[in-house]
Amino acid sequence: MVNAMLHIENLSVNYGTREALRAISLEINPGEIVALIGPNGAGKSTLIRAASGVLKPRLGRVLCAGEDITRLPNHLRARRLAVVPQARQEGGAFTVAQTVMLGRTAYLGWMGKPGESDERSVANALKMTSLTEFAERRVAELSGGEQQRVLVARALAQATRIMLLDEPTSHLDLQHQAGLLKLIRTLSKDYELAVLMALHDLNLVSLFADRVALLVDGELTHLGTPEEVLTEEIIQRAYHATLSVTRHLETGRPLVVLHV
Repeated sequence: MVNAMLHIENLSVNYGTREALRAISLEINPGEIVALIGPNGAGKSTLIRAASGVLKPRLGRVLCAGEDITRLPNHLRARRLAVVPQARQEGGAFTVAQTVMLGRTAYLGWMGKPGESDERSVANALKMTSLTEFAERRVAELSGGEQQRVLVARALAQATRIMLLDEPTSHLDLQHQAGLLKLIRTLSKDYELAVLMALHDLNLVSLFADRVALLVDGELTHLGTPEEVLTEEIIQRAYHATLSVTRHLETGRPLVVLHV
């Protein structure tokens, strides 16, 4: 893919002597959502961290719009890609607005004082994530789902072309899961964001992903459309579970049904 915004090339990562990722190659175009799936321990979070530059690979490289992410200074890396980690119930004195403003850190001047453009970016990010009314609330007072939306808003405030998300729906109820993924899809299409998103729920993957990357034991075993990857044979083998795959009556996308 010549126009790939995010290019992961032959990436291998070790934790000590254990090989966590092995020769991963993956490209994501502007306006595309690639969902990263796989059983627990497959390496999804590790790949997100390596793609963000937090983990240094043993082999391979990650290119953002042609630039090696590991060679960029922190402030330039923060202008190239944004990371949405899993929300954790933590304390802290920051308000929601202050936390989202942290997404503007890479753009602030040497005195670190936000300008009008920074305030506008934060206000827009709060509005897009339905957090405006929470702006002056302390993050520690929020539910896990609300904290997850704060992290998405902080990433939006960074105004990057690449977004990496690690299980962004894990603390959300059904309504907010759908709302958040609809928002990410809209942003991806409208602003041509390249999105790599680790998800557990295969039916959410089916509905919202353009392509699916399946990791098993640190290897990328399958890459394709939801129809190509979310098949009974592939998913049963990867997850060691008995299931069936039918078609959603409205969307025609694959619908994964676990047998109990």
